[in-house]
Amino acid sequence: MIRVTRAGPLCTLQDDGRFGLLAAGISASGPMDRGSFALAGGLLERAGSTGIEFTAAGIGLAADVTVRVAWAGGLFRVAVNGAALDWPGTAQLAAGDRLEILPGPAGNYGYLRFDREIDVPPVLGSRSTNLTVQLGGLDGRALRVGDTLALGSLSQPQPPVQSTTEEGPIRFVWGLHADFLAPAVRAAFLEQPFQISPKLDRMGARLVDKAAVFSGLANLSLVSDPIVCGDIQILGDGTPIVLLRDHQPTGGYPRIGTVISTDLDRFAQLRPGSEVRFTSLTVARAQGTMR
Repeated sequence: MIRVTRAGPLCTLQDDGRFGLLAAGISASGPMDRGSFALAGGLLERAGSTGIEFTAAGIGLAADVTVRVAWAGGLFRVAVNGAALDWPGTAQLAAGDRLEILPGPAGNYGYLRFDREIDVPPVLGSRSTNLTVQLGGLDGRALRVGDTLALGSLSQPQPPVQSTTEEGPIRFVWGLHADFLAPAVRAAFLEQPFQISPKLDRMGARLVDKAAVFSGLANLSLVSDPIVCGDIQILGDGTPIVLLRDHQPTGGYPRIGTVISTDLDRFAQLRPGSEVRFTSLTVARAQGTMR
């Protein structure tokens, strides 16, 4: 087993997610930064499908068994038995060893992957935690001090993963309701910077609209229809919000666009107070970034 000795808020168990259930009101969940989750697994010769997602305050663990662990995502500080190690990286833990992830200069989310599977039961085909509906993971909740996680047998071989870094504006495709907004509003959305609000979680990140791009708009209530991860929704008071992994299944506010999946990891790692700008792509160019 491994035991949680310290836990920041919203530390959860995640795997690749549970897909295909949005019609039943259940979002896919999974890691907020899918690339970093995969990178942590790729640092190991073998990696269990489930890992720990921790937030900016970090996490502490104690091992009761020999296990290899890898870490990636954001930019944090890491130490084993008090000895600082590189980020990202790996270590072999023996019984009695203590791993500490401490706050660092960048990123909201980091990941721990093990060469053994975390032994919690799959729920609807996934071990991912959805905190909104208390589904999956460890009793559907965030990890807390004193929790123990049983580790199963050695996992399957894991292919290496290439780390990629993008910069510049967050790219999106125009959404279903973009034409509901005046051309001047759409142009201002591309021209003006926004700021990441402290009001962010796994459901979404609100943006501070300092230039009042969406201020004073009328008729922002619509008939509810399906939402996808990355949708940029304009709330009734004019607040823009980018919907993330635990988003609600439907929404009744206009969605000006959808952040492309290639940039969604990068967006999720932007800390409160960070400036963010947006630039539009065609669907064909967005698909090209994935290839």
